[in-house]
Amino acid sequence: MQDYMELLVALSIAIVVGSGVAIWCQKHFSKLSSRVDALTVLVREADKQNEQLRQELNELRSGTIGVGRRVLELEKLIKQQQAKLEENAEQDPGARLYTRAAKMVSLGAGIDELVAECELPRAEAELLLRLHRKAS
Repeated sequence: MQDYMELLVALSIAIVVGSGVAIWCQKHFSKLSSRVDALTVLVREADKQNEQLRQELNELRSGTIGVGRRVLELEKLIKQQQAKLEENAEQDPGARLYTRAAKMVSLGAGIDELVAECELPRAEAELLLRLHRKAS
């Protein structure tokens, strides 16, 4: 009978210890479950933000490509206009003198230099100087 009592006491102790461990495990599992839920929410929000950023990046890429094409078109037009200007300057000998005179004015030439170098009348040289000073 004493063996029976010892067995009963041992079983009671095991049940109490097992119940304590089960309660501790349940609390610990509950905390971990809450953390997992919070992390799941954070991951979902991060995925939404990631998708938004991906869409914005695609829009920026599309816009950049469009801007790049437009810049290339404008560069082409500028080159064409420059070629036309150069062609016109070469065809009109008088324009070459004024182009040269304008360059000289931008480099700081005075009226006397313009008259001597470009063979401009003094009044035209003065006018060119005044126009250049107003433009700058």
